[in-house]
Amino acid sequence: MVNDRAEQSGGPRYGWTTGACALASTAAAYTALLTGRFPDPVSVRLPKGHEPAFALCRERLGEGWAMAGVVKDAGDDPDVTHGAVVGVTVSRGRPGSGVTFRAGSGVGTVTKPGLPLAVGEPAINPVPRRLISELVADTAAAHRDDGDLVVEVSVEDGEELARHTWNPRLGILGGLSILGTTGVVVPYSCSAWIDSIRRGVDVARAEGLRHVAGCTGSTSERTVTELHGLPPEALLDMGDFAGAVLKYLRRHPVPRLTIAGGIGKLAKLADGHLDLHSKRSQVDFARLAGLVTRAGGSTELADRVSRANTALEALEISAAEGVRLGELVARQAREVALETLRGAPVEVETVVIDRSGTVRGRCPSP
Repeated sequence: MVNDRAEQSGGPRYGWTTGACALASTAAAYTALLTGRFPDPVSVRLPKGHEPAFALCRERLGEGWAMAGVVKDAGDDPDVTHGAVVGVTVSRGRPGSGVTFRAGSGVGTVTKPGLPLAVGEPAINPVPRRLISELVADTAAAHRDDGDLVVEVSVEDGEELARHTWNPRLGILGGLSILGTTGVVVPYSCSAWIDSIRRGVDVARAEGLRHVAGCTGSTSERTVTELHGLPPEALLDMGDFAGAVLKYLRRHPVPRLTIAGGIGKLAKLADGHLDLHSKRSQVDFARLAGLVTRAGGSTELADRVSRANTALEALEISAAEGVRLGELVARQAREVALETLRGAPVEVETVVIDRSGTVRGRCPSP
C-alpha cells in the first residue's frame, strides 16, 4: 500500500479509513465485473488528493457478480479495525436503480435516530457512499455500462470488532460502520499532534496573525473559514485536543481564538473536558437536559434530551421545541475555555455546527 505523504514527512505513518478501503474494493470488484479482470493493486483518488494503491487480499468472480477485498492499514493509529479485511461484492441492480448499498457480514445497521443515516440503513456513512457512487458513475461511463449496481460492504469479524466501539450504544447493530470524510487516518499520537498544534500557534504569531481557530475537523474548519475569511496559517488542526490549544495560548497568546466543532465535541468541552476523544470523554446527556431545563424547556423535553441517542438528536429535538441547545452549549463551552486560559489576553468565540456545517450556536453572538 502506498503511503508516500507520511514517508516524506518523516512523521507518524498515515493510514486509510474503512471508507477508503470500501472504495478501493468497489473499484476492483466493479472493474472485474465489467472486464473479467481484477486490477491489483487498485488505485483510488480521495477527497484531498491522496491516491493510495491497495493490494487485493480477496477476489472472486461469478455470473453477474464480483467480490474484492483489501486489508485495512490504519498506519500508526491504534485503530480497532487495523488489519481487518474490508470487502465489497457488486452485482447487477434493477434498471434505473443506480447504486444501492447493503450491509454485508460485519457491517452494522442503523436502529436508532440521531445519526446521519435513516433507521434501517446500512451503516455506510454519507461520504463513503458519495465517493463510491461517483466511482461507479465514472467507471460505468468509461465502459458504457448503465451503472445500476448493488454494493454490499462487509468486514470480516466486524461484529466482534464492533463490540469494542460505541456502535452498540449508538444503536448500530450487527457490525462496524464504514467511516471517513477524507479517507485518511491521521495517527492518534498525543505528543505529535500536540506538538503540531504548538507549531501552528508559533507560525501564526510569527506571521503577525491576530485571529486563530481551533477546529475539530474539516467541516468546522470550512465553516470558520466562511465566517471569518481566515488564511490557512490561522487554522489549527485541533482535533480532540482543545486543552492543548488553550493551554499553549495561555502562555503564548493570540488576541482572538475561535473554537469550532460539532455539538457532540463542544458539549464535552462545555462539560469541562479538554480531551474530546470518545475514549476519554463522553457526552453527558443529563447535563444537556439540565441546560434545556434552565433555558425554560419543558420537563418532557428535558426527559427526551436525557434519553437521546446522540448529541445531534438532542440538538434537533430541542430545536423542534424552540430551545436553541447549540447556543446554550456554545455559551458554556466558552466559559470553560476562558477558565482554562486563566486570564490570558485572548478573546474567545465558540461555534457549534451540525453535520452540514450550519452554525447552530455561537458565543458571543455576532
